[in-house]
Amino acid sequence: MNSLIRENIKVALQAIRSQLLRTILTVLIIAFGIMALVGILTAIDGIKQSINSNFANMGANTFTIRNRGDQIRIGRNGTKPKKFRSITYSEAERFCEEFTFPSLASVSALATQIATIRYEGNKTNPNTNIFGGDINYLAVSGYELESGRNFSNQEIQSGTSLVILGNEIATTLFKNIDPLGKIVSIGSNKYKVIGVLKEKGSSMGFGGDKMCIISIGNLRHYYMRPKLSFVISVLANDAQSLDNALSEATGLFRKIREVKLGEDENFEVVKSDSLSALLIENISYVTMAATIIGFITLLGAAIGLMNIMLVSVTERTREIGIRKAIGAKAKLIRQQFLIEAIVICQLGGLLGIIFGIAMGNAVSFFVGGGFIIPWLWISGGIILCFIVGVVSGIYPAIKASKLDPIEALRFE
Repeated sequence: MNSLIRENIKVALQAIRSQLLRTILTVLIIAFGIMALVGILTAIDGIKQSINSNFANMGANTFTIRNRGDQIRIGRNGTKPKKFRSITYSEAERFCEEFTFPSLASVSALATQIATIRYEGNKTNPNTNIFGGDINYLAVSGYELESGRNFSNQEIQSGTSLVILGNEIATTLFKNIDPLGKIVSIGSNKYKVIGVLKEKGSSMGFGGDKMCIISIGNLRHYYMRPKLSFVISVLANDAQSLDNALSEATGLFRKIREVKLGEDENFEVVKSDSLSALLIENISYVTMAATIIGFITLLGAAIGLMNIMLVSVTERTREIGIRKAIGAKAKLIRQQFLIEAIVICQLGGLLGIIFGIAMGNAVSFFVGGGFIIPWLWISGGIILCFIVGVVSGIYPAIKASKLDPIEALRFE
């Protein structure tokens, strides 16, 4: 039986070579369908890995308190979305003073997202994020210094023009020069570099390599604007006490914000792992869309392959008649054409898997994920190609096996 299958595979490859251009086109259609599936799903796995890695760096025992109106919200029934009062610096500072739960609290805010940083002839792209933070900001946010130092309490209170650079910013501006002590320009203001962050990697905008940190005091002096909302970040001592810390923080901030009993909070308390879970949940919709696109492409490939096999049966009618005349059974003819369809599909699947892994890992590398070999999607692609080959080849194979040998021999 095995030798019979090997012989059928040889015959299938010979038939493929005889109609090379037509087969290549079909193989490419199948390959693009598998590439869409394997590539996009591999890329999504890489994005998920990168998101989880970046939020893990923040720590599993962190949460943030932020203004409830910071995210885009859509009103219902034609009404405008409700706007909430921004969190002021005095409210955030009061929280840090009165929050006695064993933890580390920090106040920060986004100064700008469109800054250009210059040093002599070098400058960054005009999309650098500038954050203002206090003395605890680095520890709570999961950043570490590669060189230099943190702000002091006095520098934060006085708003001294000092800056800590993200790793990529420092590399862009200073090449092989030590940046510590150098003066850089952020907009029209001059800042002295006192530290450089360790390389952290960038994922979906969550990395720390393309950002800079100034003191919260300096932010209040140069970047204050109406409706600027401050963010409170809390690092609990351990993951087990996180929920207790979160409950106590919510109660204290309701008191500070004067939220009455029974009213909804006009702020949000979000755990770091909740943010990553929300992002991954949204990505699942992309996974669904990619899968549908891949299946539609494969459906088109299956129809094209069936057409090719039907044409092949017609072109090889005389050959089928000769085979039957010398004793080939209908089962053997059926197997021959079915194996030919499966071989074409597997060739397309193999090519699509190679392209998909390359494309998926290119996207994964771009967003800061690691190299992934998607064994699950590879196995799924092989099985899917087998199914497509069987579905596309079964009808032409049955048609070929039912040909009358006498009529087939007379076919011109």
